[in-house]
Amino acid sequence: MKLGIVDLDTSHPEGWVPIERELGCEIVGLYDGGSIHHRAYVEDFATQSNITRIYDDLEQMAIDVDVVVIHGCDWDTHVQKARPFIERNKAVMLDKPIAGNVSDLRQIVRWAKNGARICGGSSLRYCEETCNFLSQPIEQRGTPHTAICGCAVDDFNYGIHAYSHLCGIMGPGIESVRHLGTGGQRRIQVNWGDGRMGILIVGKTAVWQPFYTSIITDRTCVQIQVDPSKLYRAILASVGKPPILFLIAGSVG
Repeated sequence: MKLGIVDLDTSHPEGWVPIERELGCEIVGLYDGGSIHHRAYVEDFATQSNITRIYDDLEQMAIDVDVVVIHGCDWDTHVQKARPFIERNKAVMLDKPIAGNVSDLRQIVRWAKNGARICGGSSLRYCEETCNFLSQPIEQRGTPHTAICGCAVDDFNYGIHAYSHLCGIMGPGIESVRHLGTGGQRRIQVNWGDGRMGILIVGKTAVWQPFYTSIITDRTCVQIQVDPSKLYRAILASVGKPPILFLIAGSVG
């Protein structure tokens, strides 16, 4: 699978490149829009990562690759940068956050409904601990009816992780969300149409806290603390299984 990298805004490209290669991807080249880094940084990154081509044109990259990973911090450019690849029926992975407004989210959903191959979001949806829980026979683990998911750091950048962890456990069908106020951290109630419920606990704390969840089913109660060292591989291995046909748009609707 020939892969292109768009934007080097975060630490993710550096951490992902070795895993992408281990999973069998050929990294064809990279493009950087210049929102964060100067050209010299981009050239150094390419050299250190053994990437031989720096693109100045996304249209050309879209011709050369099978899949693109868009890492840009400016979520309002994600749809614009994905468009050349979607139009050429290339797979697109949008690093979190997928988009920052409802209009762009709806465009992504329309593309997916028309057959576009789009994936992305937070690694917490695919974390090993959740997959291990869900892989147990339902007769043993039961059906989750309530889950409490949380994390620390600022909710603008990290709230998506708790939300994605919750969705990975509970699945689709969210109908409403209610803010429950703050008291140490922000609390949010998430309601499913069939009566299931989740509580998100996000926001800054005095010290770092892990990604965690408590899952209550009709048969058991499970506490999970996620190993962050395995998260990059978890998402790349999950969405890298061809064909790439995953859409992570649980917040739309």
